[in-house]
Amino acid sequence: MIKILLDQGLPRTLATLLREIGWDVQHVSERGMSKAQDIAIIALAQKEQRMVVTLDADFHAHLAVSEAIGPSVLRIRMEGQKAEHLAPLIINVLSIAKDEINQGAMITLAKGKVHIKLLPISK
Repeated sequence: MIKILLDQGLPRTLATLLREIGWDVQHVSERGMSKAQDIAIIALAQKEQRMVVTLDADFHAHLAVSEAIGPSVLRIRMEGQKAEHLAPLIINVLSIAKDEINQGAMITLAKGKVHIKLLPISK
């Protein structure tokens, strides 16, 4: 099972919804990291082998510049969405990209399309 760490921009109720169906999900606010730098969130996700789900493009930039091999990051390019709308989208992306997520990947969900780049990103 893929473990998930939700970034601050996502609703905390999303963690609750995903946990209700048996997923191992934490929100950064539950970890006392509401104001943490992206690098600290990446480090925690790497340490705990969690995938980061975020609205923030900076996570992909950090992974690309550092040529990191993980953690996997899903960037959702749709702001203002409610947890009830986001949960099925995340479930769908994880079912589509499970193998790539386990390898280490940067994933973007935008306008119903999923884009996947395996890590590391070479210069």
